[in-house]
Amino acid sequence: MKVMKFGGTSVGSPERMKNVASLVTASGKPTFVVLSAMSGTTNSLVEVSDYLYKKNPEGANEVINQLEKKYMQHVGELLATDEWQAKTREFLAEEFNFLRSFTKDLFTSFEEKTIVAQGEVISTRMMVNYLQEQGVKAVLLDALDFMRTDKNSEPDLSFIREHLSHLMEAHSGQQIYITQGFICRNAYGEIDNLQRGGSDYTASLIGAALPAEEIQIWTDIDGMHNNDPRVVEKTEAVRQLNFEEAAELAYFGAKILHPTCVQPAKYAGIPVRLKNTMDPQAEGTLIDNEIEHGRIKAIAAKDNITAIKIKSSRMLLATGFLRKVFEIFESYQTPIDMIATSEVGVSMSIDNDSHVGEIVDELKKYGTVSVDADMCIVCVVGDLDWNNVGFETWALDAMKSIPVRMISYGGSNYNISFLIRKEDKQRALQSLSDVLFEHEHK
Repeated sequence: MKVMKFGGTSVGSPERMKNVASLVTASGKPTFVVLSAMSGTTNSLVEVSDYLYKKNPEGANEVINQLEKKYMQHVGELLATDEWQAKTREFLAEEFNFLRSFTKDLFTSFEEKTIVAQGEVISTRMMVNYLQEQGVKAVLLDALDFMRTDKNSEPDLSFIREHLSHLMEAHSGQQIYITQGFICRNAYGEIDNLQRGGSDYTASLIGAALPAEEIQIWTDIDGMHNNDPRVVEKTEAVRQLNFEEAAELAYFGAKILHPTCVQPAKYAGIPVRLKNTMDPQAEGTLIDNEIEHGRIKAIAAKDNITAIKIKSSRMLLATGFLRKVFEIFESYQTPIDMIATSEVGVSMSIDNDSHVGEIVDELKKYGTVSVDADMCIVCVVGDLDWNNVGFETWALDAMKSIPVRMISYGGSNYNISFLIRKEDKQRALQSLSDVLFEHEHK
């Protein structure tokens, strides 16, 4: 069985929903489908919550009414028969009355998560209704019945596997199984969400739990590209990536995939394929545990980086210095992206500057601190094992005319990273493409 996940733009209109329906039924084989909310819906529901936090029920009701009107119009475009149109309008009326009920009571983050979850609840019900109207044996499995996180807000894998298995047995013989992406219950039974990776994470967790033969993530681009197509000319889709390579690219800026979401698939040994709903025949990108030796695969960039440097003569031969520095970042829950050390100093980069003032104040206890804002990390990904002589030289050659603040190499076998100024990003990406992929084509 394959797992197919479709994002908000893929189900963003009745026409696109019909397109998704044709994709999931094309093989005629049992398929598990994960859907996001229709594009724009989650933003509207967040806006509703914002009004309710501000104790403005009139503003909330206005957004709810606009959203209801939009969905009621979709019903006539999606469904052909009076029977299924009536069923769907009745469901939508109940949903929007449910949303209005929150305008009368105390509003907290718990209610907000329930409101935001309704986008996926609506899109999956509409899709199931359409498939059933078309005569397809389709069933909706509520994600809230099997998708759960533990007390650390991490997916409870054994719970998910056990409860999903029971649901699949109870609904055996179906062609299409549909569930909501992103939403779940927490360890206390409250409606929550998976946060990092969202619907992609749901698909990966389900794929690992079934287990599936393949997990497909359908978006509006034909896989991961070998550079950012928004700023670099002549990029190409990468046909195959190792899980480690994909995670590096996702972490360092490839927006098509969240770095966390492929972990369950990686550990279960299930390949993930990135596909394009606008061009279903395109091969896309296959992510698996295979490694293509001797190849540089792609380049990515991560913006909004802040570099922090601490110099201290006391650091020389001092045990515990780095531990004290790292504990400051940990106390403010601020992860470090890159790090470079010398005898008398350490430089670090972070992508979350919300506590940078407090961090700098505490670091000043141990040395002289300087900060560089508006930086960018450019990351080269591929088989960068240190035995592959020459790859790092090519990358450095491509960067020879660009000021580099930090370099990270050797931390993994899959990447070399450069910290540069934001204004040099486009030039760096283009130069790396020209040099690295020119070598590949020779």
